[in-house]
Amino acid sequence: MLQLRPILSTLRRHRTAALLIVIEIALTCAIVCNSVFVIANRIERVKFGSGLADTELVHLGMRSIGNNDNAAAVTREDLAALRAIPGVRGAAIMSLIPFGREGRDSGISLVPDQPTATIDAALYSGDVGLPDVLGLKLIAGRDFHSDEIVDEDVFQKTDDFHLSGVILTRAVAERLFPNGSAVGRSIYIFGNSPLVVVGVVERLVSPHPDHGDQRDLYSVILPIRPAYDNGSYVLRTGPAQRDTVLKAALAALDRVDPHRVAQPHGTFEDLRGDYYKTDLSMVWLLAGVCVALLVVTAFGIVGLASFWVQQRTKMIGTRRALGATRGQILRYFQTENLLLTTAGIALGMLGAFAINQWLMTQYELPRLPLVYLPLGALALWALGQVAVLAPARRAAALPPAHAMRGLS
Repeated sequence: MLQLRPILSTLRRHRTAALLIVIEIALTCAIVCNSVFVIANRIERVKFGSGLADTELVHLGMRSIGNNDNAAAVTREDLAALRAIPGVRGAAIMSLIPFGREGRDSGISLVPDQPTATIDAALYSGDVGLPDVLGLKLIAGRDFHSDEIVDEDVFQKTDDFHLSGVILTRAVAERLFPNGSAVGRSIYIFGNSPLVVVGVVERLVSPHPDHGDQRDLYSVILPIRPAYDNGSYVLRTGPAQRDTVLKAALAALDRVDPHRVAQPHGTFEDLRGDYYKTDLSMVWLLAGVCVALLVVTAFGIVGLASFWVQQRTKMIGTRRALGATRGQILRYFQTENLLLTTAGIALGMLGAFAINQWLMTQYELPRLPLVYLPLGALALWALGQVAVLAPARRAAALPPAHAMRGLS
């Protein structure tokens, strides 16, 4: 406290340099706080649990060369051939695959002719045993029975066809029926035909997750077996056998019907990695920006402190001659830096909120949590004290005689 008056007096005489370092710290605070928030948001999104046995799954698809009027029968042959491959624990076909290129959502209602749907959810459809193949955890009810599965072409061509049931994720079940079990209850997806909930799985991520929260788990499974040219085969095997099984699966499908071409195929891990490639690139980019800003700010503090040590050699010598200790000189520069850093942080917090408001408007980013501000302040205070330490120690080490020599 005794040093505040001379420090403030000195800063008033060096307004421009002090203002520049305050602005630099403010910009660093505003940008780093938002960048770290975006990084955390993206990492949370990338690590969001899919509910799938990602490390055990491979996917592959086939498309006809020309028309195929018997696609449903060929699909059944494909599934029998795939299930017979050594190392395959299960095989199924599904209309959409998580992290794939296509998606399909639909509104779900609780009563017929409901004006506004209660919830929008991704619509998966597949063969019997699909939850087990995907590694989904069934927490209530059951899987579909084999006689409940209908071929896609039959469902599309038959008017007023009634499906026997539907499987929901826990997120959908809790949203639709918050006060009781969803099993046995009815929902409406296709007009006025009720669908009875036969099972609930813990998690199943939607085909295009982009929120990193419960909304990405709004999914349902319908008992509709798509034909091979409108779906993708999913096989479950051991992590070490995926490549071998995938090659064997492609060969098996070619033997069933050679007049087809393979579609993009691979492991679910690679599929997920490709889906989040942009997010990971953004994480590394923003991390680099944060490091660069902190380094530039640190060098700015070091440069300014070194310059001021040179400019104040006579003052340091006078204070030392009057009995100031090295510790007092050191604390003088550290206190000065603390004041500048605090001013920059205060200004930077306002900038952080302004940037966050813009990001919320332009990119639908969530509001910046307040916890990032004190964490950012602590980081910048620590950075400032570390950066000023070397110049301050040099100033404190100046002998009084040396500091005063030639300056009288």
